[in-house]
Amino acid sequence: MFPKPLSAVLTGLAVLAATAATAVLTSASPASAAGTGTGYLHTSGNKIVDSTGATVRLTGINWFGMETDNKTFHGLWSNNPWRGQIDTMASLGYNTLRIPYSDDALKTGATATSVNDYTNPDLAGLGPLEILDKVIGYAGQKGMRVILDRHRPTAAGQSALWYTAGVPESTWIANWQMLARRYAGNTTVIGADLHNEPHAEGTNPAATGSCWGCGDTARDWRLAAERAGNAILSVQPNWLIFVEGVSCPSGGLSNTWDNDPSNDEDCGWWGGNLTKAGEFPVRLSVANRLVYSPHEYATSVFHQKWFDDPSYPANMPAIWDKYWGYLYKQNIAPIMMGEFGSTLQNPVDKVWLQNLLAYTGTGVNGMSFTYWAWNPNSGDTGGIANDDWTTINTAKQAIISPYLIAPVGGNGPNPSPSVSTPDPVGSCSVTYSQTNAWQGGFQGSLQVRNAGNTTLNPWQVTWTWPSGVTLGSGWNATVTQSGTTVTAAAPSHAPSLAAGSAVSIGFTANGTASAPSSVKLNGSACS
Repeated sequence: MFPKPLSAVLTGLAVLAATAATAVLTSASPASAAGTGTGYLHTSGNKIVDSTGATVRLTGINWFGMETDNKTFHGLWSNNPWRGQIDTMASLGYNTLRIPYSDDALKTGATATSVNDYTNPDLAGLGPLEILDKVIGYAGQKGMRVILDRHRPTAAGQSALWYTAGVPESTWIANWQMLARRYAGNTTVIGADLHNEPHAEGTNPAATGSCWGCGDTARDWRLAAERAGNAILSVQPNWLIFVEGVSCPSGGLSNTWDNDPSNDEDCGWWGGNLTKAGEFPVRLSVANRLVYSPHEYATSVFHQKWFDDPSYPANMPAIWDKYWGYLYKQNIAPIMMGEFGSTLQNPVDKVWLQNLLAYTGTGVNGMSFTYWAWNPNSGDTGGIANDDWTTINTAKQAIISPYLIAPVGGNGPNPSPSVSTPDPVGSCSVTYSQTNAWQGGFQGSLQVRNAGNTTLNPWQVTWTWPSGVTLGSGWNATVTQSGTTVTAAAPSHAPSLAAGSAVSIGFTANGTASAPSSVKLNGSACS
């Protein structure tokens, strides 16, 4: 499968895959942080907490592409501008972006490809890291956090170990330290997912893949995670260090031809087996920085044996407990499930997703996660975005949304200049930001807040522009223009606007940059 290889682990064969989520606004208790909290994050037992000690739950989504030959986010080729896509993620309630990359994208002279310069003129000619800078900056303005994920040594594909002949461990660590220095002081970027899905390779006893606790420095992923994690913390002590599991603790595949099941090792998903982490924990030089990050998938990725258990899905909590959940339940460390997803084509998978999310718990005290993926082009899971990169897969979203904690405020430095009105005395208030401009056009974001006491269903926003200013494109609403009047109608997947809630409408326009005027929400003038 492109861009992630189709494989899976049952006696050692493993799979990687993808899919994504949705969101709702969740209120916080006094001991809970609003959105993703304040300042840098750290851990306390099985909780992630902010700089004030308030509990934070990361409920995010993966946006991949920087680990592929394109060396930048997929979907930049679409008609939905990159900011519009982040706007949608945030408005749906995703509070964290997990961003996969390969070391190829970090090389000097690396080129980002398949970027629609018409839709994204501000990305024209930029390299992979420069585009990453922009995405991180804007995500911070939306109140989102970012986890960087070293997904692959090269764009060619996954690796069982964290290094290859062409990308040695020294390069892996040096690149992590470079990124830690690049984003030092930027509290939007909260940590490093050290290496994606270390897994078994070679048949035992001649194992050549990643083991956990075996003591071989060339194969023991736990020891490698300590080396890399401590190297990162030496230059950026505020980051969280996210450590995935392996597939088989021995690092090798079982010999299924010996006809002796007693010799077969208990293996799980690539990156999903943390059974040995309790006995052999990752030891970091800075306390309260370790988060374990397993991966979990369903039948659209690989048909594991537990899906055929007569007691399914009642058997699943014990399986999750065994592989990684015990770390959370025994208050050893937080869990941030870095990938999980399905196409939901099989009814078994829908039940799996419902039960998995219930297992993580509701509210701010539940386990953190980042759903795979925003992208619709993930071959064995699909995405939250549909193929147009604008509309949403509502079936997946409906299952995941009760578990999401929406982002609030902004974490990023240097937010775009904006013009805000005071607290409204009428039915709505408006904040407008011009987010980009070029010769003959501009891009903006209009946030409209329902200041009334009732939910609006459906909602509709109108505004006027001077003569000569014409609409180019719009997102987060169905945006049309007639004369100088622009209408933004509620999308089918988000028709309601609750009292106190806001919607951010993004657009590009042709002509002299002009702020919307005479803004109205459902016919009532906004202040």
